[in-house]
Amino acid sequence: MPANADKPEKIAPLRPRRPCPECGNPSERAYFPFCSERCKNIDLNRWLSGSYVLPGRPVDEDDESPSS
Repeated sequence: MPANADKPEKIAPLRPRRPCPECGNPSERAYFPFCSERCKNIDLNRWLSGSYVLPGRPVDEDDESPSS
C-alpha cells in the first residue's frame, strides 16, 4: 500500500469561488453561485414574484391572439 494512501490528494476546484450575488460572501459548491440555501431561495422568490424582468419588445394585442 502506498505511503500516501491515508492522505487525501488535493483536488482542484471545478470553478473559481465567486462572491454570492445576494450578500457578497464566498459562494459554496452546493449552492453555486450562492453561499447558502437562504440566498438561493431569496433569489428564487424574486424571480417568482416578478421582481426580475427580462427586457423584450412590446407585445401588440394582435400578436397575442391565436392564429387559425
